Amino acid sequence: MRHNLAADVNRREVWAWAMYDFANSGYTTIVITALFNAYFVSVVADGAPWATLVWTLSLALSYALIMLSAPLLGAYADAYAAKKRLLVITTTGCVLFTAALYFAGPGMLWLAVPLIVLSNFFFGCGENLIAAFLPELARKESLGKVSGWGWSLGYVGGLLSLGICLAYVSWAQERGDTAADFVPVTMLITAVLFALASLPTFLLLKERAQPQPHLIGKNMLQESFARLLRTMRHARHYRDLRRFLFCTVCYQAGIQTVIALAAIYAQQVMHFTLQQTLGLIFVVNITAAAGAFSFGYLQDRIGHVPAIALTLVGWIIMVLMAWASEGPGLFWAAANLAGLCMGASQSAGRALVGLLSPVARRAEFFGLWGLAVKLSSILGPVTYGLVSWLTRGDHRMAILVTGAFFLVGLLILRGVDASRGQRATLQNET
Repeated sequence: MRHNLAADVNRREVWAWAMYDFANSGYTTIVITALFNAYFVSVVADGAPWATLVWTLSLALSYALIMLSAPLLGAYADAYAAKKRLLVITTTGCVLFTAALYFAGPGMLWLAVPLIVLSNFFFGCGENLIAAFLPELARKESLGKVSGWGWSLGYVGGLLSLGICLAYVSWAQERGDTAADFVPVTMLITAVLFALASLPTFLLLKERAQPQPHLIGKNMLQESFARLLRTMRHARHYRDLRRFLFCTVCYQAGIQTVIALAAIYAQQVMHFTLQQTLGLIFVVNITAAAGAFSFGYLQDRIGHVPAIALTLVGWIIMVLMAWASEGPGLFWAAANLAGLCMGASQSAGRALVGLLSPVARRAEFFGLWGLAVKLSSILGPVTYGLVSWLTRGDHRMAILVTGAFFLVGLLILRGVDASRGQRATLQNET
């Protein structure tokens, strides 16, 4: 393991960095994927025909806010060597607003919507910041492995959160509680686990970046904007990174749709019970952890671009399987294929951005990557929500349309040359 790390990095610090993936995965698993999304549609919105669309629009608003702020936060983090300081703030925000979802009961859209927007905003900002540490910790030839370690440990964190919540839900249902009673408590469980599991990151992870020379006559906000504009002007020198960001928008639109609507699809189309849905997502998290870990090694061996292409083919097959599913057997197979591809594609994408990013602007370029991911998080789920609304609840048609995002992403990826992009990064380093 040690030979995969940068010269001044030890295994304990990499573990502490990966523990943030472990910590924050509970939020996406419980709030976005498994429990609160279906609860939002069926209980908070009382199963209204527009409920799925409102859910996707709420997420879209949070992602739009992240898009506006992520490059700015990245520019500030680079200028002031403040990644870790900002990570503390974003983590605290996500934990507090997740805990506040406890109070979002039946019919309380006025409270649930802003809390989802704010908790997901802080989650997304923190996700960008922790990713920007990756190139400081791993050697260039091992970015895929180290990224895969983080993603795989993240899915283990999701499993832990889901397992604890599943045990609590089963106990609560046995004593006659309804979803309005036990789902709010799972929000408190998720928030506490996030806070506790992120502590190793803040205690052991080092901020290696050095503050950049400040721009004379500008305050912090003006300087961050100025640095961002300078990066955008220089973007023409990073052709392959720019193309991969466009590719990311497309294929991540499909991934974010699956993350945000998996439980809704399982319950609305396959008629799964809550416990069946939680059990499915529990198993899928195991598959995703295996995918992230194994593909981390595979992508370093065969190349980042071929590894991503392989996962996109898998995603297309998964969509067709889910669309054709009439019974639980084929749907379970499709869901586990989705888990395998999810862990692999998320890990590979982060590693490729790290490979193509200039050292002096890592946080800033990971902010641009975060912008691309969040744009896809608007595009994919909102498209799904609109299709399901326009077709009067035809979720099968909505998932089939989702497959087009993976196909377009695969076509764009064909023009990405990682070796050429890395040479451009070295030539234009400042």
